Amino acid sequence: MPQEKKPTGREKEAGKGREAAASKAPRKEETQGLTVKKSNFSDWYNELVQKAGMADYAPIAGCMVIKPHGYAIWEAIQRWFDARIKATGHRNAYFPMFIPEKFLKKEAEHFKGFTPEVAWVVEEGGQGKERFALRPTSETIIYDSYSKWIRSWRDLPMLLNQWCNIVRWEMKATRLFLRTREFLWQEGHTAHATEEEAEKEAKLILGLYRELAETQLAVPVLTGEKSEKERFAGALRTYTVEALMPDGRALQMGTSHNLGQNFSRPFNIVFSDRDEKEKFVWQTSWGFSTRLLGAVVMTHGDDKGLVLPPSIAPVQIVVVPIIFEGSKKEVLKEAKSIADKLSDNFRVEADLREDVSAGWKFNEWELKGTPLRIEIGPKDMEKKQAVFVRRDSGEKKAVRIQDTEREAGAVLQEMQKSMLAKAKRLLQSSIADAKSFPELEKAIGQKKMAKTEWCGGRACEDAIQDRTAATIRLISGEDKASGRCAVCGKPAEHVVYVARQY
Repeated sequence: MPQEKKPTGREKEAGKGREAAASKAPRKEETQGLTVKKSNFSDWYNELVQKAGMADYAPIAGCMVIKPHGYAIWEAIQRWFDARIKATGHRNAYFPMFIPEKFLKKEAEHFKGFTPEVAWVVEEGGQGKERFALRPTSETIIYDSYSKWIRSWRDLPMLLNQWCNIVRWEMKATRLFLRTREFLWQEGHTAHATEEEAEKEAKLILGLYRELAETQLAVPVLTGEKSEKERFAGALRTYTVEALMPDGRALQMGTSHNLGQNFSRPFNIVFSDRDEKEKFVWQTSWGFSTRLLGAVVMTHGDDKGLVLPPSIAPVQIVVVPIIFEGSKKEVLKEAKSIADKLSDNFRVEADLREDVSAGWKFNEWELKGTPLRIEIGPKDMEKKQAVFVRRDSGEKKAVRIQDTEREAGAVLQEMQKSMLAKAKRLLQSSIADAKSFPELEKAIGQKKMAKTEWCGGRACEDAIQDRTAATIRLISGEDKASGRCAVCGKPAEHVVYVARQY
């Protein structure tokens, strides 16, 4: 929690009484202020996630505990996306987390792609030992069921999604939300009669992922196709949503895969079409995970703590009474009244605690990232007003109590927009055009994302990674190549974005 500041500005107007109350808060050595974001981004991130009550390290190596504040943000993301996919005909289901090894081996490329990260459970007894993977992803277990459920064109499209946990036995150091052995996600799995329908589905979901990132998380993203090297194991095409974090590393926010018939053939998922011929279905899979929470922390957080977009904030508004003995009862009553009126349309809480100062409360709610703070004290009541304080900008303004609901809605809406606009400016300033390899290296060295042209050759892609530790994050679907490959100088086939990744 950050060090409590001395009262300034409006707080001085409340006089010595408020200053005395604020001085009761713990000093910095007791509250353990955050590392400055610009001085050590990694330490700042790890401290903030824990001190803001989002997550903690678990007693199992590589795992995390998602605390209520973090889980409430995840629930807000779930609610939005779940409603969107249901509106497009998708339904939720649940499948076992234990996946027989023989299922994984049915699709060789898929199995090879996940083998290093698979955690196994071995069943003892019977005629021998059978191994079960702890769900690294669910294509194979779900498609075994699809092979039984799909018989006719009338059964298509099959549009299922599941919310579940995933286990990938990472050997790298744990980074809360970004890299853990177990995490939460959603995974959609669909089956279609034609390739065109599957391709349309994959791009529909890509668009929803972009909408989620930008309208709910206020995180600007780039979308495009993965190179063959970076493609999901077993996919025909992989589409990706990529964000760039303030430390210059790219974060994959979600992927949508056109699987073609690469799974329907080994799993024998066939249907009788309208022409009465048996055909293999065309499939997609897609998913995002709790790493979205890490993206929100890194993109918007500051040296005071989290800064949460109003759309996903567990508490959008906190009402803080400024308490003095002579007017305590009336101020507490007014604070609760304001909160009650706002609760019909907002997620709001009145902080009526009397054992900590107003300044302490300010710091605590700032640490948690609550978008809007409403202060109410005896002098405010005399003027029939409250004071609004925005978390993102710190801007303060007096608002008539009778106008709090209307003004709160306007402030939160403006805050959501301005947070996205600020993040977009940072993204745009962090992308460097690179026409040559030295320019590409320079951009990566400056912790930027390089926009460059590529011949499409694997050797050039490998050279980029070997010499810069960066990868091709996506092939642009909006830009057409017109120059030469930055690596080999041959005519380019694609415009690509290159960055180091999480």
